[in-house]
Amino acid sequence: LKRSFDLVVLAVLLPFIIVTAAAVALYVRVRAGKGVIYRQARVGQHGHVFTLVKFRTMSHDAESSGAQLASDGDPRVVRGLSILRQSRLDELPQLWNVFTGKMSIVGPRPERPEFVDRFEQLLPGYSRRHDIPPGITGLAQTRAYYQTDPEYKLGHDLQYVVNWSPILDLTIMAETVVVMLRRSAR
Repeated sequence: LKRSFDLVVLAVLLPFIIVTAAAVALYVRVRAGKGVIYRQARVGQHGHVFTLVKFRTMSHDAESSGAQLASDGDPRVVRGLSILRQSRLDELPQLWNVFTGKMSIVGPRPERPEFVDRFEQLLPGYSRRHDIPPGITGLAQTRAYYQTDPEYKLGHDLQYVVNWSPILDLTIMAETVVVMLRRSAR
């Protein structure tokens, strides 16, 4: 049911997605140069690692010293591209991950393997968030920011895992639009 729901939403929104993604890709190309799409390993359903795609917002050498969590006012973000992070438009290419079945539109955000190992040791129940497909947006994303504490986000992720329903997905999707508009208006 969840997979069918995702595919129907993608089909309905496809014209809007294509136009918006093309405009954002052109903007990223102008601001950041080559390498508009960024690929990164993430942990998905049942702990399987997959390649997440998104628009590049950080400099090409952003992680030359190793994996780092994003921070508020992160200096690695290319000038002029923080608006994409605030509005979550950098996540648009992940709709491809939804189409291919690696992600869902709504679910716990997929995390990088380096951080998952650490969080599983520190936070009891962290691996439960991998019981369902990861999402582009989720309950934690409508309640928190990029730099919010992982323990706080985990509480929302587990609440979602336990209470999933199509109505909850629709509610989170509507809340996501509000969050995107509010954060991009800053």
